[in-house]
Amino acid sequence: MKPIAKSSKLASVSYDIRGPVLDKARQMEEEGQKIIKLNIGNTAVFGLTPPDEIVQDMIRNLGDAGGYTDSKGLFAPRKAVVHYTQQKGVKGVTVDDVYLGNGASELIQMAINALVNDGDEILIPSPDFPLYTAVVGLSGGRPVHYRCDEGAGWLPDLADIESKISPRTRGIMVCNPNNPTGALYPNELLLGIIELARKHQLVIFADEIYDKTLYDGNVHTSMAALADDVLFVTFNGLSKNYRSCGYRAGWMVVSGEKRHARDYIEGLNMLASLRLCSNTPGQLAIQTALGGYQSIDDLVAPTGRLCRQRDLAYELLTQIPGVSVVKPKAALYMFPRLDPKMYPIADDQQFAYELLAEEKVLIVQGTGFNWPEHDHFRLVFLPNVDDLREAIGRIDRFLAGYRRRHSA
Repeated sequence: MKPIAKSSKLASVSYDIRGPVLDKARQMEEEGQKIIKLNIGNTAVFGLTPPDEIVQDMIRNLGDAGGYTDSKGLFAPRKAVVHYTQQKGVKGVTVDDVYLGNGASELIQMAINALVNDGDEILIPSPDFPLYTAVVGLSGGRPVHYRCDEGAGWLPDLADIESKISPRTRGIMVCNPNNPTGALYPNELLLGIIELARKHQLVIFADEIYDKTLYDGNVHTSMAALADDVLFVTFNGLSKNYRSCGYRAGWMVVSGEKRHARDYIEGLNMLASLRLCSNTPGQLAIQTALGGYQSIDDLVAPTGRLCRQRDLAYELLTQIPGVSVVKPKAALYMFPRLDPKMYPIADDQQFAYELLAEEKVLIVQGTGFNWPEHDHFRLVFLPNVDDLREAIGRIDRFLAGYRRRHSA
């Protein structure tokens, strides 16, 4: 039998499930070497656990969670999502507009699959969360990347977005708060994106999974609250704000101009039915999470763990020669830049591999987020302050050696 060729569409599906850097990390761990992981926002790995009331409610209801639910999900958590959208200022949402999923990731794939035909284009930020690019390609579409401007705090460039709209463009993906940069978008910018969608009849896909992970008193605005004459598909879930990555509990809300989207909504309903339903235990956590004490507020407060770790990572990184960072306003990540004059990196994946091999620190190279240059990497600041200080100290040491080697 001939070997089965892997589809080229799967070549870059995700930075966290394949590639030489992660293969090397797995090998090192199998050999008993301890690695400091700054590569993925898996909160539980760093001792950030779900709120106890969520856990206890799931335990109490687990005996009744053995059956399928409605394909869109249980009524009570969907109603809780409706109330949450009302709190965010989004109008006209009913329970029928809410879909529960196995994390926001499943729902993003569902939403893109229902819209994209072969050759259709979706505008995606660069840098991006790699899932966006992957699912557009897997759906037969073409991902078109618009540039986010580091000099403007990683805000999307409206002129660049408009220049990349074509007759085949069907939608625009907006990640706010942003992964991997930690940017938070002002209302003026959101209104500018909405105006482009209105002008060119585009669907807005709004990934708002980090909408409560905000620092320095910043406030998040849901895009769907700013207009009702554009079709919005908004994604959110428990993974980050409630440190419940493994529960795979997310939701999708369709709002705004729905009159001309009946075929699209029918497609969403069909895809929801095809996967039967999302996992019931995860659904049971949503109502309690949204209605309970918001412990994320304590973590992002000036004295909170996440804020202190963000501040420390920013301080230590910006002390390294040739390293600059836009300080995150939100989320769990930062996207440092390495001055190409000091660090002439031709292959940032090789750079990440060498850092791992020499210093046992795992990061993700910037090109893994569809950033075109080899001059950035993403770092999560989830480790506790001692581990974070140690990890960035090792990065500092590695970069000092890199400078010596390339100045010789």
